[in-house]
Amino acid sequence: MKSFSESYKEAGVDITAGYKSVELMKKHVARTNIPGVVSGIGGFGGLFAPDFKGMEEPLLVSGTDGVGTKIKLAFLMDKHNTIGIDSVAMCVNDVICCGAKPLFFLDYIAIGKNIPEKVASIVEGIAEGCVQSECALVGGETAEHPGLMPVDEYDVAGFTVGIVDKPKMIDGSKLKAGDVLIGLRSSGVHSNGFSLVRKIFDINEETINNTYPELDKTLGETLLTPTKIYVKPILALMKEVEVKAVSHITGGGFYENIPRMLKEGLSAEIIKDAVPVLPIFKLMQRVGDISEHDMFNTFNMGVGMIVAVSAEEADKALRVLKENGEDAVILGNVIEGDEGVVFK
Repeated sequence: MKSFSESYKEAGVDITAGYKSVELMKKHVARTNIPGVVSGIGGFGGLFAPDFKGMEEPLLVSGTDGVGTKIKLAFLMDKHNTIGIDSVAMCVNDVICCGAKPLFFLDYIAIGKNIPEKVASIVEGIAEGCVQSECALVGGETAEHPGLMPVDEYDVAGFTVGIVDKPKMIDGSKLKAGDVLIGLRSSGVHSNGFSLVRKIFDINEETINNTYPELDKTLGETLLTPTKIYVKPILALMKEVEVKAVSHITGGGFYENIPRMLKEGLSAEIIKDAVPVLPIFKLMQRVGDISEHDMFNTFNMGVGMIVAVSAEEADKALRVLKENGEDAVILGNVIEGDEGVVFK
């Protein structure tokens, strides 16, 4: 007998909608299959066989995150097939900071009412994020929450597990004064600071469609731009040069995240004019009358990832990054001191 509960449906949960969601998402999940995937979706656990060949001391590295209040824009624009990219990006961009290649990802979608087509659209974005980071989507959970959240809303979170050989792990221990800081450009606001973003623009059904001379798209389209995924260029860079430290510029901006890549006794000197500030950040600062300090303490300002290399390998690093699609820029240097981040 096919599983069905009329009583559960009357309580607000239609389990048959869950089955349809799984069927609709299968084609998206299939795009993420990589060597190591053992099981398909639908089981109680996602199975993956990691390849340890050639590794001296393999370490598993995990990371978890959500999309945050950026998800409100997806509701307002009724566009759900990109927010999943953000969910993946926020996790894989973290684990790549220690040099770990993401192996697989699992998602968690909590939704007020399970509309199979909407769930499949969300998973489409998650799958695209996995493809961009060359990891497998091995499972997930869609939970229908009637009475807990509005029927037209949802939340998305997830986690990834990656692998790195301990002798090749990036941990900042080899950093020294004089090393060069290279910035990898962001695609926009990414997935941080959206509580402030929504306040600045008073985001609602009308303002989301506003246009500004500084932007080549509507405000909503600009803000909903998915978080850039840096896995491939960082892995490529690691093969060519010694990457000493990496920082993912997320919530807390420059002031909070750059010190996380530095060891005691060292600081980062950033050349302010070298930061490739995107138009959306200049617009936010103007409209919201936000101080420069608060902007750099909240947003990525156009730099989604920072890597540290020796001065001797800086030019080579820029070349390798360019060959891998990154228009990277030199932001400054590592200096002695405990100030954390110093702008000049």
